[in-house]
Amino acid sequence: MAAARLDYVAPWWTYWLHNFPHYNFLLQPVDKTFTPEQQDYQQSVVVLACVGAVGLSVSLSVLTIYLVCLCCCRRDVDEDTKRPERSCCVTWTTVVTGLIICSAVGVGFYGNSETNDGVYQLTYSLYNANRTLGRIDSLAVGSIGNVQTGLRQHLERLDEIFAGRPDYLQALRFMQLMVANVIREMGALPDISKANVALALIADQTASVEYFRWLTYLLLLILDLLICLALCLGMVKQSRWLLVIIIVFVALSVVLSWASLGAVTATAVGTSDFCVSPDKFIVNQTKNFLTADVAHYYLFCSSNLPNPFQQSLTICQRSVTTMQIQIQGLLQFSVPVFPTAERDLLGIQRLLNTSEFNLHQLTALLDCHGLHKDYLDALMGVCYDGVEGLLYLALFSLLAACALSTMLCAIFRVWTLMGSRDKEYDDIDEEDPFNPQARRMSDNPRRSNVHSFCSYASSVDSQASLHPPPPQSAANVLPPPEYMNQSMLFGGSPRYENVPLIGRGSPPPSYSPGMRTTYLSMTEAQSRHFGTDFQV
Repeated sequence: MAAARLDYVAPWWTYWLHNFPHYNFLLQPVDKTFTPEQQDYQQSVVVLACVGAVGLSVSLSVLTIYLVCLCCCRRDVDEDTKRPERSCCVTWTTVVTGLIICSAVGVGFYGNSETNDGVYQLTYSLYNANRTLGRIDSLAVGSIGNVQTGLRQHLERLDEIFAGRPDYLQALRFMQLMVANVIREMGALPDISKANVALALIADQTASVEYFRWLTYLLLLILDLLICLALCLGMVKQSRWLLVIIIVFVALSVVLSWASLGAVTATAVGTSDFCVSPDKFIVNQTKNFLTADVAHYYLFCSSNLPNPFQQSLTICQRSVTTMQIQIQGLLQFSVPVFPTAERDLLGIQRLLNTSEFNLHQLTALLDCHGLHKDYLDALMGVCYDGVEGLLYLALFSLLAACALSTMLCAIFRVWTLMGSRDKEYDDIDEEDPFNPQARRMSDNPRRSNVHSFCSYASSVDSQASLHPPPPQSAANVLPPPEYMNQSMLFGGSPRYENVPLIGRGSPPPSYSPGMRTTYLSMTEAQSRHFGTDFQV
């Protein structure tokens, strides 16, 4: 049988997936033959689905270790020299993971489309085969009904009409024998109504499951794209609440990606087990209502296999042809003698013509080529497009899960860098006169005068301690500069910024707390020296 099967060859990826190890819950090897009704095979599929759970566990373990290292192994380093390098590393990591996720989304869209096309081809072939089987069933039932009801009623009336003619009665007996042959041979045809119902149920369930599967993957792909866009926005805005939302959705997407990887792996391996030897499974499933020769006839459709319906159909056609010849003879010879028999004879002729037409249609539909083509189309859709699409979806899930896990690490690193930045801003002293924020606070005249006075007093005191000023007379005292006079007019006291740089002893950019105390303190001698000129 395998040598005659030249029109379908399972693709190489189905053999590759079929060679995956199959183990039950006790980790014992299981037969790889596709037998979904057996418990051991069901357990092997569940074990394959646990691949996603194992990947999720590894991902969470790596993430936990990274968080522990990030929280416990931080060192006090100079942020001004280290943060640019670390920020650049985090930025590039985020960019690379974003590109990987976008590439994975593209692979996912292709795989989702391929899988949907394969399942659509499968359901279309099943519905087409279901219509063929339904048509066969209706023709067979209709032919039997016409023979049993219509022909027998006409023959019974003709038997009463031809009661006095033994030759005509003998022809009627022969026709009744032909009717019995037709009923017997039509009843010998296999009951394919059960196959018809099974195909319809399988097609409906498959179409329903495929719709929800396609929609779920579409939403997952859109979620990954939105995560990439939101991450870019969050890094630009440096917003904590946006990063919190991104962390939640990234964690959700990681869980969904690993779960989808497990489901796709189990589905792909199970489907590959079917695709490697589909004939054996179908023969076992249809043995309750189809004989082995009928199943092989449609599955292989080889010229070496005889048509199991040929003998029955030939007997039916010969019987109908024989009855038509008998009716023609009776119409020709009995109608002139028995005019009342014409109506029944014409009715039998119409029924025989209808039965002959139905038999020709039934012969064409029972031929293996039509159903075999639907069978091949279904196999091509499942084993080629369907399994190939599942492999692309598995690749998408793996890339997305790894990239999203790396993205979580990068997001946590961004969070720590934002925390370091906020801590630096909190450490800035608002009283520092060289802080730009403190200089903006100098718009308050009262606070600005106090700082100016202290700074100017400390400056002069430092100069006086180094070089004592010589005594000056009243004539040698120079008037204050013009800008100092304007400052006294408008502000009431000189501002720190109006004091000339030369001679005020401006402190250096970097100073210790002790130096700051010296500059901001004023002794009693300095107060007596300056008097009340700069008192607030």
